[in-house]
Amino acid sequence: MARIARFVRNDQPTVYHVVSRTALPGLPIKAADKDYLLNHIRRLATLYFVDVLGFALMDNHFHLVVRMYPESELSDMELRRRYKAYYGEDQEIDGELLNRYRERLTSLGAFIKDIKQGFTRFYNTKYNRRGYFWGERFKSMIVQDGRTLVNLLAYVDLNPIRAGVVGKPEDYTWCSLGYHLQTGNKDDLLSVDFGLREWNEFDSREIVRKYREFVYETGAVDAGKGAVIDQKVVDRERKRKFKVSRADRFRSRSRYFTDAGIIGSKEFVGEVFDKVKHLLGSKDERKFTPVSGVDGVYSMKRLSGAA
Repeated sequence: MARIARFVRNDQPTVYHVVSRTALPGLPIKAADKDYLLNHIRRLATLYFVDVLGFALMDNHFHLVVRMYPESELSDMELRRRYKAYYGEDQEIDGELLNRYRERLTSLGAFIKDIKQGFTRFYNTKYNRRGYFWGERFKSMIVQDGRTLVNLLAYVDLNPIRAGVVGKPEDYTWCSLGYHLQTGNKDDLLSVDFGLREWNEFDSREIVRKYREFVYETGAVDAGKGAVIDQKVVDRERKRKFKVSRADRFRSRSRYFTDAGIIGSKEFVGEVFDKVKHLLGSKDERKFTPVSGVDGVYSMKRLSGAA
């Protein structure tokens, strides 16, 4: 039986909700694997002509909400900039290759294929295995901007709540709200266009606060599809008008104090890293990440599988 053609719109910016599940039994995607998958998506998003609106990386599947842009909106200058940023400043692209990349970098199918193939190579190497990792081809649906989009984004962010993994969405590292609060939207990975222009708000922090309120109010409703946000938690957040304090941000980033390979001043992290990097099995230089909300503190996250 022939596959049904995927619904895509190539003539205008279009939002898609993508879901892909693993072919392996159980819950094979561990914390360090999710870290890699998230970083992989973040890097590819600098190459592809795409806005990442939301995500949830779970133990056996992922959700991704993206806005793809048409070829007509990708200028030669912007294409070259993205190409150089991804492949290196000394890399040039011109002629027919320019046209081929314009088609590729505006393709939802190519974007998801690169995400899945890159993760499969990583996973198979790490766990010394061969073969497929992902199951059937990914599912995708076209999503209307506005109220539909913000409800979808809330649904995606509430995945770890429904699964009973955490009590608050931002406590989960690998979802949109977790990324906003735990990293301060590092590298501007996530667009803060949540589809509600009627909010008439231009301050990104206030937009995230309003979105957080929407997610909490939605997550408190029992739809019979898993756990919900505890009503006491919602009531407490209502009293605070869903504002996020410095203490909240500090607590959200507390995983740095347990998951980082090295933590301290930038000089300290660099000094120790030089003495232990041979244990990582990699010649790559590591970027030291400032721990937001804690002045002068940096971390070097241990690589997955490192000694």
